[in-house]
Amino acid sequence: MHSGRKRGANMAENDRVGNSVAGRRLHLGVDTGGTFTDAAVLDGFTHEVLATAKSLTTKDDLAVGVTRAIAAAVAALPDRLRATDIALVSVSTTLATNAVVEGHGDPVTAIFIGFDDAMVARTGVPASFSDVAILRIGGGHDHSGNERMPLDEATLRSSLLTIANNVRALAICSAFAVRNPDHEHRARAIVESEIGKPVTISGELSSGLDAPRRALTSVLNARLIGRAHTLIASVQRSMHALGLNVPLMLVKGDGTRALASTVALRPIETVLSGPAASLVGAAWLSGLSNFVLSDIGGTTTDVGVVVNGRMLVSTNGASVGGWRTMVRAGDLRTVGLGGDSDVSLDGRRVIVGPHRVVPLSLLTSRVPHVLSLLRADLADERTGGASHGRYILAPSAVSLGATAEATSSSASALSDAEQLIVDRVGTSVAAWRVIVGSAREARLVDGLRRVGVLQVSAFTPTDAAHVLGRQSTFDADAAVLGAALLARLREMSAPTPEHARTLASDVWNETVRASAHAVLETALAHGDEPFTPSASDAQLIDGVCRGESTRGLVRVQIMPTVPIVAVGGPARVFYDEVGRRLGTEVVYPPHWSVANAVGAATGVVSRIVTVTVEATGDGYWTVHSPTTRDLLTNPTEAIALATKLAETKAHDEIASLGADEPVMSVRVAKIHLPGFDKSSDLGLLSATITAEAVAAPAV
Repeated sequence: MHSGRKRGANMAENDRVGNSVAGRRLHLGVDTGGTFTDAAVLDGFTHEVLATAKSLTTKDDLAVGVTRAIAAAVAALPDRLRATDIALVSVSTTLATNAVVEGHGDPVTAIFIGFDDAMVARTGVPASFSDVAILRIGGGHDHSGNERMPLDEATLRSSLLTIANNVRALAICSAFAVRNPDHEHRARAIVESEIGKPVTISGELSSGLDAPRRALTSVLNARLIGRAHTLIASVQRSMHALGLNVPLMLVKGDGTRALASTVALRPIETVLSGPAASLVGAAWLSGLSNFVLSDIGGTTTDVGVVVNGRMLVSTNGASVGGWRTMVRAGDLRTVGLGGDSDVSLDGRRVIVGPHRVVPLSLLTSRVPHVLSLLRADLADERTGGASHGRYILAPSAVSLGATAEATSSSASALSDAEQLIVDRVGTSVAAWRVIVGSAREARLVDGLRRVGVLQVSAFTPTDAAHVLGRQSTFDADAAVLGAALLARLREMSAPTPEHARTLASDVWNETVRASAHAVLETALAHGDEPFTPSASDAQLIDGVCRGESTRGLVRVQIMPTVPIVAVGGPARVFYDEVGRRLGTEVVYPPHWSVANAVGAATGVVSRIVTVTVEATGDGYWTVHSPTTRDLLTNPTEAIALATKLAETKAHDEIASLGADEPVMSVRVAKIHLPGFDKSSDLGLLSATITAEAVAAPAV
């Protein structure tokens, strides 16, 4: 189990900022995934995993699944340990990521200060969000932080009266707010005093100068605030039911943690929270300092890299759902490939993903009468075709669908045709061929699936694994029937047991191929000289991923130089073969199936603050911090002030995130005029001072 390997540098950092707690000493990590909710209880001092549990995610009411997972983990604790020994609860989640990808969110108003038409268009907000109202008002600053135009407070106040009842939250972005935040702060104060709605200001999410991208990030954040509150309330209900009156933290996209009350207003920071927690958990559990992580779940596979014990973080901000945000997150590659991926046919070739459906084996384990529907489909040789073995279900009937809030809000906006389909499905499960009789109705069902009002069940890699005897979690009989139906469609004849097994084997092989390909793509993209394959290279790579080790008279091998750490529920089903094809070691660390929950419980609290110094050209240097703007005549004194401001701000913010006694590190990057000694401050054009505070959670 590789227990003798040296722990990564981030693990040593955990020890360095470790906390000491008298009495309560257990940390509880929870991950709410698309199919399962995982829980892990760890010793708060040593991070030894003491108990783990899984429960099906109940998306119609998250609190139910969370409570079951926590209760099962607590019940599995060693003797003399109880729920009352838990000092901290930390949660990682895919909620924000999925909402951004699927285009969900609350109605918000975006207030753009000092934006012209071109800047508004470059945000992408008008083209992407029909439910976001845009209010442009006068104001803003220039690159040096000087006021270009006074803030038009009168227009802001009068406009707020007309939008107060139509929005859940507001996003504010001012031109060059990172050079002078005054107008954003004043606008927020006005909004809060006039209508009392939650406000996101762009300068608190990013210190980047790109105003349109900061604006987009602030809008995405505002749209997620309602969902963040729903998640937090669900977890708090579970904690209350179990008598846990302790701090609650959420995992952010860079793998660090923060108090839920703080993240509630900055939920965009939890984008990629789930895979980031997996990276942290995998590093801790495996004891490896350098590896490629592959976290395969029900919906997606997330692949990332750990170097010298640290997760690589994207320098350009998290990219999710086609949008490039300005928040720190792990440098992760996400592909639509998981145990619950839909399987379709292109001639005889099987295609896996990218959409998620409910596995037939899982559905029949919850709704046994679906077995009779599968048998009826197999007996019907005259009609149905591709619709055989596909079912539509009401999420609330089997606790496998959308949250109650999402379902009710979506249902309120249904068209008459959509409502008719929902009524025909009813409160249980219906055969696709009974509900869908035209391409138009198929599109309507797909739209209802995307917004979570309905779910679809069909054959998946999870079912294929049950047919092949590689998995026995759910109902294998349903999986065999589903394979037979898909084999009949491919063979265009009555399926034999061998046809069904061959079909299942092809689905399993394609899942392995795509998994290996994701690992190699990620590994090739990192290093001193990232590699972009040519067309011929791509053919060789794909051949290796398919298990074709020879080409002509040549043996072909392409292998990562570091191990693969495989985690997630279906990992063991596919990754033994991935490792064989790539000729590399695959490590399944202890508790690999709940690595995300372990990561949620072991992450540190971190805050990074950036302060810049810029020469004005007339003998002065301006210090731009998130809260102040100072003008000095000495560049050395300017850097000293910037360093002090960055450290103070990082220290203050680490306390607000739920930690104390941080370890502080400061980096100073300088740019000089040509010909000047870079070891001095003479000829200083600019400097960027970055202070990072890292601490263990305060409990």
